[in-house]
Amino acid sequence: MPLFRFKKKKRVCVIGLDGVPYGMLADLARRGVMPAMAGLIESGHLHKMKASLPEISAVSWTNFMTGRNSGTHGIFGFTDFKPGSYAVRFPNFLDVAAPALWDTLGARGKKSVVINQPSTYPARPMNGVLISGFVALELAKAVHPPSRRASLERMGYRVDIDIPASRGNPDVLWRELASTLDGQEKALDALWTEPWDYFEFIITGTDRLHHFLWEAYPDPSHPHHQRFLDYYRRADRIIGRVAADFRKLTGSDKGLYLLSDHGFTGIVREVYLNAWLELAGYLAFDKAEPQGLEDISTASRAFALDPNRIYLNLKGKFPAGSVDPPARNALRGEIAAGLLKLEWEGRKVVRKVFLSEDVYSGPHAAKGPDLLVLGEPGFDMKGSVKKKEVFGRSDLQGMHTWDDAFFWADSDKGEDLAIENLAAIILENYQ
Repeated sequence: MPLFRFKKKKRVCVIGLDGVPYGMLADLARRGVMPAMAGLIESGHLHKMKASLPEISAVSWTNFMTGRNSGTHGIFGFTDFKPGSYAVRFPNFLDVAAPALWDTLGARGKKSVVINQPSTYPARPMNGVLISGFVALELAKAVHPPSRRASLERMGYRVDIDIPASRGNPDVLWRELASTLDGQEKALDALWTEPWDYFEFIITGTDRLHHFLWEAYPDPSHPHHQRFLDYYRRADRIIGRVAADFRKLTGSDKGLYLLSDHGFTGIVREVYLNAWLELAGYLAFDKAEPQGLEDISTASRAFALDPNRIYLNLKGKFPAGSVDPPARNALRGEIAAGLLKLEWEGRKVVRKVFLSEDVYSGPHAAKGPDLLVLGEPGFDMKGSVKKKEVFGRSDLQGMHTWDDAFFWADSDKGEDLAIENLAAIILENYQ
């Protein structure tokens, strides 16, 4: 990263490591794999933090950038129902019903640079530069201002790895992880030298690595163990360079933050909630081989949407609603009690079932699910309508976890942090 001089002013820099759990980060720092991170932990404070519910990037990163939960910003998952329908759609950044923190800063005349922030596609106008992260379908709509696109293409910038090609093929995965981070690091270096008040850089390759090769992390004999650690060594070098240059700009670590959007662990079994609801008598389909929730029977009382959202088939909310609203609470309690008894080979499967009002607040809360099912670590909740058995496995090795994301700051920011608390912490720097 080039050396440069700017007049010292209030600045914030955020580095995100998608899907990196608190315990893993502390472990890699302690073992010397991430020496720059170890230095930050020694001089600052590493917090354990709760992600969103569901514990997925589409919601958690939106909670982060807005400082609000889904009931206010309106994003409940990677998919949501079309109004008055059982058909699903894919919400995008234009659907986010709350300002991002850089919008708030822009209204104050502050300039921001945001690189690879998930759930910001298509890029919305802002005071500065935004490069959308996952899920961005094409670079042309992922960059604001659009004039920046050509320089990014010359750098070989890519939003994400080729996921289909990388899945099940470690050699392709390693090439994809390296080349994608190459382009993103070039963008980091180029944009760092421009005037800014808020700078953000997110690495999402960590999440991809965990999904496909989580088993390489805890097993020193795994054929990809060292390459797994080497990827973290590279991430640590980026952290070290950014932290050092931030200190040159500001004179301290105040205003430097690092975080993840959720944790991770290995998968024991995937749990197919719609299969459980069907076996328990809450869900039925009109077709032997349903293709989607549009195929449910009108007698259905509940159904699940990926990954762990359960909706009651309420009259007035869904076109073939069969559940009277006054019966809602009793039915929710009945479903939750059944799920909490679920076991696999003598192991408890469901850690907690959240009621919607315990998770969401705001004008859009009623759009959300009625229940959110949090699995015990290792039990990955899924919303497929095609599975007939409750338990199964795919080729994925790692799954998201809820309450072991991390947040690093130069000082203690309190206990029981949730990711939606961070925007307020960041904005305090500009007061």
